[in-house]
Amino acid sequence: MSDATERPAVDDDAWARACAEDLEAEKARRRAQSGSTPGSAGEELRRLLDAVADKVSSFQTSLPGMAAQNAVQQLVNQARSAVEPVIERNPEIFDHLAAAGGELLAAYRSAVEGHERRWTQGPNSSADAKDPRDEGPGPSEHVDLD
Repeated sequence: MSDATERPAVDDDAWARACAEDLEAEKARRRAQSGSTPGSAGEELRRLLDAVADKVSSFQTSLPGMAAQNAVQQLVNQARSAVEPVIERNPEIFDHLAAAGGELLAAYRSAVEGHERRWTQGPNSSADAKDPRDEGPGPSEHVDLD
């Protein structure tokens, strides 16, 4: 081959890197727009409680009766008083809970992925290569997720 027809070495990860760079740039742009950076899970929970309290207080004028308004305000105050000490003493607990939730979701997806594939393909599908994740209980067997 001549130098004119030779192709440069292909970078297999170039597309993945470009996508990751674009995603990071988009995240930075959105952070700059919103004016806040994401904090720890505890800080995010505190922000959520504040937002809910603000929203509930704005709805109070539309709730019928003073008893309903007081009940809603009491519920918000109880939730805040229960969560605030935990955030103060153990702020990392919410990071761990968020990570555990992600792991539980991944485990659930893994448990049902093969069944979903078989259910959507139907009994007449002719797959030559069998996916090892499809092994396990048959379509009529119980999947115990406990």
